[in-house]
Amino acid sequence: PKGLYRGVASPLAGIGLCNAVVFMSNGEFRRILQGGNPNKELSLSEIFIAGSMAGTVMAFFNCPIELLKVKLQTQDPKGVINAKGALEPPYKGVIDCGVRTVRSQGPFGIYRGLFITLLRDCPSYGLYFVTYEGLKRTFQSMKAPGESLSSFDLLMAGGLAGFGAWIPAYPQDVIKSRMQNDPRIKSSIQAFRTLMREVGFRAFFNGVSPTVARAFPANAATFFAYELAMKSMSNQE
Repeated sequence: PKGLYRGVASPLAGIGLCNAVVFMSNGEFRRILQGGNPNKELSLSEIFIAGSMAGTVMAFFNCPIELLKVKLQTQDPKGVINAKGALEPPYKGVIDCGVRTVRSQGPFGIYRGLFITLLRDCPSYGLYFVTYEGLKRTFQSMKAPGESLSSFDLLMAGGLAGFGAWIPAYPQDVIKSRMQNDPRIKSSIQAFRTLMREVGFRAFFNGVSPTVARAFPANAATFFAYELAMKSMSNQE
């Protein structure tokens, strides 16, 4: 059973930091777009721009965390293949994986796959926030004047935002994972060609069902917690 939790330490350690970074960045970019007027309601296109910029920031945190996760989850108990094709002992944990990656590939080794991560996170987080805000506005328009959104409304908007984020970004995620998993692959283009040659077009959607199934509850909880935190901080002011 513990095989189901291989590589969990890296995302578990980084998920709180990453969520804090993306929501903070999104808020900061929204304030920039508001031009100093906190009462200005941003359009959905402006919300998309702010979310995309937040995704760009997020990629620099996601890339090393996910690289370590991918390496640990996919390693063979017999050992791992290095960049030269030689077999090395398996990684003992997150720290060992990080140290050996930097030692063999240099300090930028943990940012392997950054370009494709940017291509994934930039549009993904733009759609993430625009889907959430768009659904909130739609649900609000269905309410009576002065009536607030219910917890169910917020949970539905958050969960569906997870769908909006993953569906257009999943192929990039597959390419990123393949590149990060095999040090012999030198670029995202090579990873793309390798996947097409070995599996074909369906390779870019393998595993999308469990990913989307996980996205709904995870993002419903994330946005609901965000709303509660913002409401709590507003009441303290």
